[in-house]
This record gives sequence, structure tokens and C-alpha cells, in this order.
Amino acid sequence: MTGPTAPAPGIGGSDGQGPSGSPAAPPTAAPPPSIHVRAVLTWLAIFPLVAITSMLADPLVGSWHPIARACVVTLVVVPLAVYLVVPSFVKLYGRVRRR
Repeated sequence: MTGPTAPAPGIGGSDGQGPSGSPAAPPTAAPPPSIHVRAVLTWLAIFPLVAITSMLADPLVGSWHPIARACVVTLVVVPLAVYLVVPSFVKLYGRVRRR
């Protein structure tokens, strides 16, 4: 029996390293949006979500203390923004940017 074999030249190993030992990059990896673009995309997601959620929740929590109302609104808005809306906006921005 022989020892472990090295990958063929030009082919990265099973450790995710490229042929020269540097990390292998995805072939079409685009740079992430700048922090300023992410701030704008986040605001574009948060503002409508807060406005709509506040209007929809008003009949139910309109007489509550403002901090309790804010808690209810943020319990709805933050997960929607973080898991659905902002990632969708970032993908859309990436598609528009690649055109």
C-alpha cells in the first residue's frame, strides 16, 4: 500500500485550498455591496415594514404604552427584514449591478 496521494496539479485538495495553497474562490463571486449600499437597502426594507406593520397593528395595540407598541412592531419587522426582505434586496442589487 502507498500513502495518501496528492491531488493532480492545478486541482485543489479536499481542504478547500487552491493549487497554490490559497483559498479557492467561487468562480463568479462578486464583491459584497459597500456598507453605504447596505445601509440604503436596509432602510428601504425597514421603513415600509415599520409603516405597514404599525398601521396594521394599530387597531390591536393602539391604546398600549408606546414602548409596548414598539416591541410588538419590532418583533414582526426585524425577522421579516433580516431573513426575507434585506437578503432579497441584496440579491436584486447584485443582479442589477452585474448588468
